[in-house]
Amino acid sequence: MSINVQFTKGNGIRLYTPAQEEYIDAVSGTFNLSLGYSYPELVDVLKAQVEALIHVSSSFTGQLAQDVLNSILEHAPEHITNGWMRDIIGSTANEGAVKIANKYNGKNEVLSLSLSHHGQTLFATSISGNAFRRKSFSNTLVTQNGVVPAPYCYRCPYAAKGAPACGYLCTEAIYDYAQYASSGNVSCMILEPVLGNGGNIIPPEGYFERIRQLCDELDIVLIADEVQTGIGRTGYMFASSHFNIQPDIITLAKGLGGIGIPAAAILYRSELAVLEKFEHSYTSGGNLLSLTATQKTMEVVSRKGFLENVRENGKVLGSLLLALKERYGHFIGDVRGLGYMWGLEIVDAAGAPDVTLTNRIIDLALDDHRLILRSSRYGFGNVVKVRPALTATLDDIQEICARLDKLFSQL
Repeated sequence: MSINVQFTKGNGIRLYTPAQEEYIDAVSGTFNLSLGYSYPELVDVLKAQVEALIHVSSSFTGQLAQDVLNSILEHAPEHITNGWMRDIIGSTANEGAVKIANKYNGKNEVLSLSLSHHGQTLFATSISGNAFRRKSFSNTLVTQNGVVPAPYCYRCPYAAKGAPACGYLCTEAIYDYAQYASSGNVSCMILEPVLGNGGNIIPPEGYFERIRQLCDELDIVLIADEVQTGIGRTGYMFASSHFNIQPDIITLAKGLGGIGIPAAAILYRSELAVLEKFEHSYTSGGNLLSLTATQKTMEVVSRKGFLENVRENGKVLGSLLLALKERYGHFIGDVRGLGYMWGLEIVDAAGAPDVTLTNRIIDLALDDHRLILRSSRYGFGNVVKVRPALTATLDDIQEICARLDKLFSQL
């Protein structure tokens, strides 16, 4: 891989080297560039903010933070009415969500899904369902955490034939944990509407309804980690709304800042407004650049036709990727996604995960086709992710898939 490639300019979904070589970024940076590179409207408001004032203590930005928060809550599920804007990254937003749940119900155990990713701070690492991230820190992780199977129907851990015929066996593990493995103090369950880092896994229809029912029965706070799926990535402002998850708490980050400005938020039911300001607040949380970027991003993404365009173009992207699967089915085992959030499962001749080939595809894309892709599980997984900025046009989508076609023909 050309790890020494340097970029000095970006525009839309394209990056340029000092020699003006053009690359296509098919994954929105680190999935955080919802509006792509150098979106003019955001650049303009940020320039003005930088010239005026960059930072004051959050003690003096309360009204602006509330105004920005209201612009987000306006599009949230109806029962989500309150929020918190003192974070700038998803990891601490997820920590804040757990703090809220723990303080609210007085419990301390966290349930998450295998293959899940909720951040890279020590705490967020400990509640994520990827063991490789915890490998070097086993002596410092103290969080009470239980991991239950992900709804990974393509590779069902129970070898079931699919939902609903399987009876949603993976959700029964929640009961098993609560009854046999926990100390009786399960405070909350955190899950991603689409397991992003885990392989773009989309739960089957009916799964979230079952999860909501279980959380109600077991008195567990349900947290939807929408750090990757939120702010239009799936073609809907919130994937929680599209999938009817009905979470108690929603966390946001990544795409909230539009063009890479760190921004995060925690949204929740009114009865969960239990935190004092000093219990979850960071130096740069709610800073003026973050709030300015969020405010403009929400304005752009909520414009008439914007998300409809992502949904419709997303269908085209999906159809083109499925056509590639038909052509290269000997190593593309599955294609799954919605909106601008898609994944291609790479397999060997026996249908097993082919991590080596996956990483080779990522390398060839960059080196030979000037196409930037990412793989699942930080290079340990076998899914190639395709997630262009929400501003990507049909021409952009067709160019991405054309380059993928050329790449796959090499293999």
